[in-house]
Amino acid sequence: MDAAAANHARWLPGAEAQRAGHYESFFQRGNHPSRPLAFWIRYTLFSPALLPDHAVGELWAAFFDGETGVHVAVKRQVPIDRARFDRTAFAVRVDDAELGPSGLAGEVSSADHRIAWKVRYRGSEAPLFLLPRALYETRLPRAKSLVGLPLAVHEGIVEVDGRAVDVGGWVGSQNHNWGSRHTDHYAWGQVAGFDAHPRTFLEIATARLAVGPVWTPFMTPAVLRHEGREHAANTLVALLRARGAFDYFTWRFRFETDAVRVAGRIAADRRDFVGLSYQNPPGGSKDCLNTKIASCALTLVHKTGPRRGQVEALSARRRAAFEILTDDRAHGVAIRA
Repeated sequence: MDAAAANHARWLPGAEAQRAGHYESFFQRGNHPSRPLAFWIRYTLFSPALLPDHAVGELWAAFFDGETGVHVAVKRQVPIDRARFDRTAFAVRVDDAELGPSGLAGEVSSADHRIAWKVRYRGSEAPLFLLPRALYETRLPRAKSLVGLPLAVHEGIVEVDGRAVDVGGWVGSQNHNWGSRHTDHYAWGQVAGFDAHPRTFLEIATARLAVGPVWTPFMTPAVLRHEGREHAANTLVALLRARGAFDYFTWRFRFETDAVRVAGRIAADRRDFVGLSYQNPPGGSKDCLNTKIASCALTLVHKTGPRRGQVEALSARRRAAFEILTDDRAHGVAIRA
């Protein structure tokens, strides 16, 4: 995949290829540099299987306040003719809310809550691909994701139920994912800057698929950018070495490349999550347990070069993204949107 086209939409309106169903999301997230505060804004297209003419555009937004424990999540859905997902440029619109390569603006209300945003962002990082590049142009896997801009720095205002929050200097990312069905069961995590290593970025997932009544083993692809190097643990050999296991609400993992060996943990309290209901193109829905104020700890061992054998400890306190997608409804997190 050409990195310049990473944020071009993949949806073909009304095309026969979309009869299998399609979802596509562009989301922006940002964290306060030192306080447990975060925003998440998502522009989504959903096209159900066999019914491409029933496609809709969706706006989602959430604000996480780890100081008060009060989190707000909202969602709005509109007919697809009121949305635009451009295949030739990074240009997204759902109703009158827009997202592009340098900013986003819009608002959404539901269930007596309202979130509005007018935010600019900037950054110089190259797109990050969680999967090997060649797989982004193949039919399988059916769900694909990438980070269009890691370490995005934000400026502007996010308004939450009438409270204007200045997000100047908040760091996060711009992201893009799509597919014909959601991965059946996964944990996804992201850290946009560790406490003592603000330029270090982690993208990781632990996921498995259901093939009829049989579950595949969990796979844990990961990419760590640290001290100017990218360590991508997403080849077949790396995936066979990697391990990941999660429950409600702790995730432990390990992976390695030729240069580093990494063991880590991402965790958050139940009260830090909001529950969201994601429709699946083949039918049904999944519960997404979503927080952007989790904590992450990594132990990194250097395997080569002048630092061979050296161990580093990296941590990000209450600034990590952590999502779990599941069919299990016993998680105890209220579905907000």
